[in-house]
Amino acid sequence: MWYLYGLALLAGVANAIEPGQNATLAKATGQPMLAGIFCFALATACFAIIVVVARRLDRPGAGQVGAEAIAAVPWWAWPGGVLGAAIVLAQLYVSEQIGAAPFLSCVITAGVIGSIALDHYGLVGFDRHPAGRWRLAGGILMVVGVALVAAF
Repeated sequence: MWYLYGLALLAGVANAIEPGQNATLAKATGQPMLAGIFCFALATACFAIIVVVARRLDRPGAGQVGAEAIAAVPWWAWPGGVLGAAIVLAQLYVSEQIGAAPFLSCVITAGVIGSIALDHYGLVGFDRHPAGRWRLAGGILMVVGVALVAAF
C-alpha cells in the first residue's frame, strides 16, 4: 500500500504544475473560460480512454448504473465537478497574479485544514478520525508555512 503515497506525491507535483499550464493557456488565448473548457474536455477525453483501456464499463460487479443506484447517491456527492471547475477557475485567474508558490500553498493548506474538519466530523463520506493535538498542530504549522511562502 506504500505505493499509494507515491501516487499522492505525484498528484501533488501535478497539482503544482497545472495552475501554470492553465494560466498560460488562458493568457495565450486571451480567453480564460475557453481555456477552462479545453482543460475539462481534455480531462474528459483522458477519463474516456482510461475507462476503455481498463475495461471498467463491462466488468461484472463494477456497479450497475440505474435508477436505484442513482437514487442511492447522497445529494452532496453530485456537485463535485462544480468544485473542480472552481479550482480550475482559481488557477486561471488567481495563480498568475500571486505566483505558483503562494497559490498552491494556500490551496493545499486550505485543503488540509478542511480535511481535518471533514475527518473529525466524518462528513461527505469520510470515516471519523478525531482532530487530535498533533493534527491541529500540523494544520497550524501549515498556516505558518503559507504566511512564510507568501511573505518571502
